[in-house]
Amino acid sequence: MVMIKDFNQRLSLAKVAGSLPLNPHFFSESVALLQHLIRTPSLSGQENDAADIVHQYLFGYSVKVKRKGNNLWCFNKFYDEHKPTILLNSHLDTVMPNEGYTKDPFCPEIIDGKLYGLGSNDAGGCLVSLIATFLHFYSYQGLGFNLCLAITAEEENSGENGIKSIIPQLGKLELAIVGEPTLLQMAVAEKGNMVIDCISHGRSGHAAREEGDNAIHKCLKDLEWFSTYQFNQQLKSLSPVKMTITTIKAGLQHNIVPARCEFTVDIRNDDTFTQQEILDIIKKNVSCQVNARPGSLGASSVSIDHPIVKTGIAIGCKTYSSPTTSDQAWLSIPSVKIGPGDSARSHSSDEFIYLEEIKKGISLYIRLLDALPLMLINNPNKYKNEIRHINN
Repeated sequence: MVMIKDFNQRLSLAKVAGSLPLNPHFFSESVALLQHLIRTPSLSGQENDAADIVHQYLFGYSVKVKRKGNNLWCFNKFYDEHKPTILLNSHLDTVMPNEGYTKDPFCPEIIDGKLYGLGSNDAGGCLVSLIATFLHFYSYQGLGFNLCLAITAEEENSGENGIKSIIPQLGKLELAIVGEPTLLQMAVAEKGNMVIDCISHGRSGHAAREEGDNAIHKCLKDLEWFSTYQFNQQLKSLSPVKMTITTIKAGLQHNIVPARCEFTVDIRNDDTFTQQEILDIIKKNVSCQVNARPGSLGASSVSIDHPIVKTGIAIGCKTYSSPTTSDQAWLSIPSVKIGPGDSARSHSSDEFIYLEEIKKGISLYIRLLDALPLMLINNPNKYKNEIRHINN
């Protein structure tokens, strides 16, 4: 390999990808693909038919696709093991349609520039936009990096057969762009999620006599603690841990003192505290039995000085910290979450995405990858390690 030492030569190399013409059919094909996916139920764990559709679509572009379960992944045509690999990821699965739908959740209607249907916003628009982006760069031989497109399952239920089941097969990854609806803003951090089940134990007795030890009364102090406790803050007005009591259950009938009171706490946290540290603090302060559910999602964040973040800011992206979780939680590499659509529409009745958002999503993803080499080259001292990859 020849090291490119001349700055202007490096700059020209970085600009080549940006001059690639965009296939004029990508947008219309992306909309048609999303409509096909909406017609195909793909609840978490039941994504087989949707995975078949995407597999066949990519096969139409002669892309060699690998598959495990309902997860698909592929690499750019001229993959080079000596270059860093950027992961493009979004998910196939959807939640169950809720009872508030007035439209058929599996009928992809387009009305007034909106594409309606279950999964259109979360995360179908991101999914098809990332596929179009991958195909845009797929056959370009002069990329300074590799691209790995991973279309994955079971994101909505944090399932065992989702992205974490294929991470070892993806090889060494340097960076990930995770497609989720963010109004095309860049999430540079997202909260982790842990759910704990708590049990207060008492002793049953007859309600008419002074018998028993009421478990409801015993848990009141713990409920108050969960509602009022404040974890140490690193930033003013930004709590690193949010604990919300979401369910409670006790009692058998009106005349029996309850011996057991169960309640559930939903916990959202940034990376100030590990989830084990949070559990330890809880157990030191409450009297109830505390059990953490399996499948907790860790918090993630990327430095504001990371090249991908700087690139996003340079092309006009706003940055923020996301309160929701995604497959970022399973990744141990720097990652950002960004995509067309609005998180506020996710899991809502009559879910939709604007067609214009998909068009802008494709454009933004491509601009982000186009501009990344320029960010590195224009900051030679700060990003000398990354430039070494681009120059190889």
